[in-house]
Amino acid sequence: MNAQSIYDAVPLGSLVRFSNGEPRPPARFSRKLKAWTNDNGVGRLVAREPAREGASFRYPATFTLHLGNYGSEGSIIMVVRRTYDVDSPLEFEVDEYPRPGDAHVLAAMSGRVELLHIAADRAAAEAWLATNRYSNARIEIVGLGLHSLPNGSEA
Repeated sequence: MNAQSIYDAVPLGSLVRFSNGEPRPPARFSRKLKAWTNDNGVGRLVAREPAREGASFRYPATFTLHLGNYGSEGSIIMVVRRTYDVDSPLEFEVDEYPRPGDAHVLAAMSGRVELLHIAADRAAAEAWLATNRYSNARIEIVGLGLHSLPNGSEA
């Protein structure tokens, strides 16, 4: 699947695998392995932003994958996210769609919707929101057997 397909049809909260198609180098080649790891991995789709145009510039549509949180003793020190534009040469595939009944905590930020948290149900999402205050946050329950697509249709 190409990047445009991810932007157009994959719901927020999905686990998306990305790859440059190259085989993984042996561990003894640390530089090659690090470069390979940069273009191959998995992340959760947390945001998409439409294309923007100005008088002298054009930004293509993008989507953002959350790759991980790093820290210790319950404190998150660093959040790793990567944004891809719809012209990315990488290949993408969906590993997992959101589970029906999950509660997604979403927030509108700068004209885009961003996934902040996934909870097992509405009560857990409300508890998370009570301890993590965000303005313009809302809770959406993932439909039973249906995935909401960005264009308003369902799959």
